[in-house]
Parts: sequence; structure tokens; C-alpha cells
Amino acid sequence: MSVSKLNEREKRYVDGLLSLLEETSPSVRQFYLEELENQRNTLKLIASENYSSVSVQAAMGTLFTDKYAEGVPFHRFYAGCEVVDKLESECAEACRRLFGADFAYVQPHSGADANLVAYWAILSQRAMDPILEEIGEKNMSKLTPADFTRIREACHNQRLMSLDYYSGGHLTHGYRMNVSAQMFDVRTYSVSEKTFMLDYDDIEKAALEFKPLVLLAGYSAYPRAINFRRLREIADKVGAVLMVDMAHFAGLVAGGVFSGDENPVAFADIVTSTTHKTLRGPRGGFILAKSHLAPFVEKGCPLVIGGPLEHVIAAKLVAFKEALKDDFKTYAANIVRNSRALAAELVSQGVSVLTGGTDNHIVLVDVNKSFGLTGRQAESSLRSIGITLNRNALPFDVNGPWYTSGIRLGLGALTTRGFVESDMKEIASVIKLVLGSTRPAKSTSKDGVVGLSKTLFELDSKAESEAKGRIAKLLEGYPLYS
Repeated sequence: MSVSKLNEREKRYVDGLLSLLEETSPSVRQFYLEELENQRNTLKLIASENYSSVSVQAAMGTLFTDKYAEGVPFHRFYAGCEVVDKLESECAEACRRLFGADFAYVQPHSGADANLVAYWAILSQRAMDPILEEIGEKNMSKLTPADFTRIREACHNQRLMSLDYYSGGHLTHGYRMNVSAQMFDVRTYSVSEKTFMLDYDDIEKAALEFKPLVLLAGYSAYPRAINFRRLREIADKVGAVLMVDMAHFAGLVAGGVFSGDENPVAFADIVTSTTHKTLRGPRGGFILAKSHLAPFVEKGCPLVIGGPLEHVIAAKLVAFKEALKDDFKTYAANIVRNSRALAAELVSQGVSVLTGGTDNHIVLVDVNKSFGLTGRQAESSLRSIGITLNRNALPFDVNGPWYTSGIRLGLGALTTRGFVESDMKEIASVIKLVLGSTRPAKSTSKDGVVGLSKTLFELDSKAESEAKGRIAKLLEGYPLYS
């Protein structure tokens, strides 16, 4: 897949879209063009973003958006679903084949939806179903109020063990401000204070003590591969369901970079993911499951999903087919090469990189330690010269989740755009130049106290000018949708 130069058919499609919007919704056309220029003229290092193909984008802009299809293929609550039944079935099969899974469910609108459906699938099988068997009634509508209360209490009295948010876990993994923490009694495990990496012996010790129903693995900001065989062993020791959220690294699994003990599909009972990060698809989610969980997973509707977004499912199908091609394996391998090269260059220039490197698409930098900045100041300073990334909390972060002490760099998008290992030296050098030339600005509090701001920054004008020129030169070699 190329996002550098559009072929003639792609060009005609985009020209037609712009022409139509010019007549019907000129403001939307203008926003489209502004965002295109924005992405063309910046280095996108946001780890959770990528560039999708024009075919993926076109599939979303179809009349499938008009179709209600509550239920699952060939078992719908609306008439007229004969075509979307075929579409969704083919999409699920392509997803299942891509990852070598027993079962695939492609309706979730997002990774958060996918996690909610997965949680309740586990609760349905392990907490709810035994009670229904005992009562002798499968129809929830026919339960007495007392029996239904018993089921609710059983489902809300289960334990989840997951990676701490500050160690790289995700909001939906039991963070107290998220509904997942309201659903479960949650205990988190952290990375080592010395290495900032997972310690499986510590995880096992905590699991044996806590005895969770669900042992959850996966991350949004962890730069190393995970040994899922080891986690499977831990889950089996405590009788837990092993759930993996591979939203960030699904493309590395699909592309064969993460194989053997690093492939979660081989070991987990249930796997959730998004489709838009390293997988390069539309914004959406999906679930993979072992056969024994499949009947519970496909009840996302009516649980938390109403009508599935069939136009997005069409785009997911396009993306899965793209990922099944041989060149996707090359792409996935190049992501890791670029990430390791960028991490190594930053380290060589004296920048503090967590764990000293990376195994995936993520590089975490401690800007507080390296430059005396908050993550928010570093994010804003780099954005001002044409590098787009996000601030990120680090393990044991003294600045909290809003200001943070770190930034997260991701190489999925730049790799799609065509950047190679040799470009990483220049990118690392510009980052070092900019952050080394950035200082916290002074600010005055409401009571008149002058101090250093956690938000405002001052960037040396000479460094700013030089950095902008170097970024522009880099971008010249990798046009986007031109």
C-alpha cells in the first residue's frame, strides 16, 4: 500500500469527493483540506495513529452507513440484511484468517467497546452461566427479581488484574476513572522500578495472592514485547481467563513480527484490538476468541452495541485484505527497525529512553530527566516546529497524567509514509536540538507568586528556525497522498 502518490483511480475519487463537497458542504471540504495539509507538513509520531489507504477511506463513504443490522449475520432484528450479512461474514473470516484465530467478532466500534464486550463475555461464561444452569432458565427476561439480583451481584463481585496505567496500561484496563474499575475489583501490576520492564515472577506472586478471574495483558505505552506463554502459565495456576488487548501491536502480530511466545492469539482465551493503529485500517475494533467463548462474545448487541457500523466493517474488510498481502510483513518488520533505530539514536545523543530501547513501534522518552521539561511542554515545543506526538505518563511519574514527565513516539505512521532507518538519525537530532533549546517559562499564580510553569515554554528562535527547515527537508522526500 502506498500513501505517497495517488494512482489515477484514487485521484479521480478524491477529486470527485472534493467537487461534491464544494457544492454541498464547503466548510467540510475546507476542513478536509486543512487536515490534509496539516498531516502532509508534519512528522506524525503519534503511536496510536497511522495512514489508511484511499480504498479504506472510500469503503467508509458508502451507503452501508444507512443500514441497520442489529444482531449477527443471518440472525438480525431488521429485515433487508442479506447483503450486509455477506459483508460482515467475509470481514470476520478475513480477520480470523489473518490472525489464525478460532473466532472473530468485528462489530465493536472501538477498542474500548471491544474491551467491554470481552469483559462481559467472560463474566457471562464464568459468573452468569453457572447460575443460569443451576436455576434451569436461560431466558433472562423470565428470571425472578431475586434471581436477577443474584446474577448481578455475582457479575459485580469479580476480580481483574491488569497493567498499571502509569506503567503503560490503558484507561480501559481498570483505571479508576474508567467504567472498567466500576465493573471489577481491580488490582494492578507494575513494571520493575529498576528496569521499567515487566517482572513475570512478581506478576505470578501477585496473581497467586489476588486470584483474579481475569488476567489482562496489553498496553498503550510499553516499549517491549510480552511473553504470553509465561502469562498463560500464570493464568492457569490461578484459574484465570487470560485476556490480551493488542490494540497497539496488532499490526506486528498480523505481520509476523510478534510470533511464538510473543503472539497473544496462541495463548490468550480472548484478544481485543483496534483496527487503526499498526494495522492501518479504519477507526474501529474487533475481538478474537477461543471457541468456548465465541457464543458469549457475539452478544455485543444488545449488551453495549446497538447497530453495527456496516460501512466501517466494509473498511475493516479492505484493511484485513491489505494486511494479508506479503508486503504487509515487510511493513511490520520496518516499523520495528525504524523504532529501534530512533531509540538507539536518541540514546547515543544522551537522551533518556525508557528500558534503553524498544521491541515494538513505541519509544518512550523521559523529558523531565533529560531536559527538565514536563511532557506537556515537550509536546507543545515539538509541535511548534512540525513534529506531532503526545505527552505520556511514565512509571512512577512525579508529574501525574496531565503534565507527565514523558513523551511517547510511535513509528507506525512514518513507516507507512516511507521513512527508513537512515532517517531516524536526523529525526533524533532534531528532537534533541528542540528539546535541548526549550526552557520552562515563568508564570504568575493567582496569588502573585512567580514560578516555573508546567505548561508554558520558551524555545530558542535560532533553534526553532533551524528545526523547521530540517523537518521541511525531511518531508520533501516523503509526500503524502500527493
